Amino acid sequence: MDTNTQFPSQFEAGRAAFERGEYRLSVQLFEKALQEISPNSRQGGEIQTWIVTAYQGMDKVEEATSLCRQLTTHPIYDIRNRAKQILYILEAPRLQRPPEWMSKIPDLEKLPDSEPKFQKGQNLYKPPKNEEIGPINTKDNRFIWVALGLVLVLLGGLVWLS
Repeated sequence: MDTNTQFPSQFEAGRAAFERGEYRLSVQLFEKALQEISPNSRQGGEIQTWIVTAYQGMDKVEEATSLCRQLTTHPIYDIRNRAKQILYILEAPRLQRPPEWMSKIPDLEKLPDSEPKFQKGQNLYKPPKNEEIGPINTKDNRFIWVALGLVLVLLGGLVWLS
């Protein structure tokens, strides 16, 4: 098996699975990629930090903490430093949050099923029935003549002042 071609594909597939929230699959893919290279290399340390993060996503804090402790002795300084930072977070005490800080999400399972108002491909709009509209006022109130006269007076005043 060619490790140069197998490693990147397993690693990228693991990252893609991690980003989709498929943590169990990502751990499997990362472990396959780790078998192809040395765990003490920079890439091996990167993969193992990804595995720690995936363990956190799976709520396997003990496994994540154990692997993170192993990474604090990694030969690469950056990996050791990152492992110490992650271990600090993993071992931090859990704080109790007051209930007023939390948003309650209603349980939608208890709601009764309802009929959809709109369905694709169907026009369910029903125009209102012809209702009797009251009488329309057709009497001329000479508004247009008053407005036109006012505009002419204003224009005449402007011409006279200039």
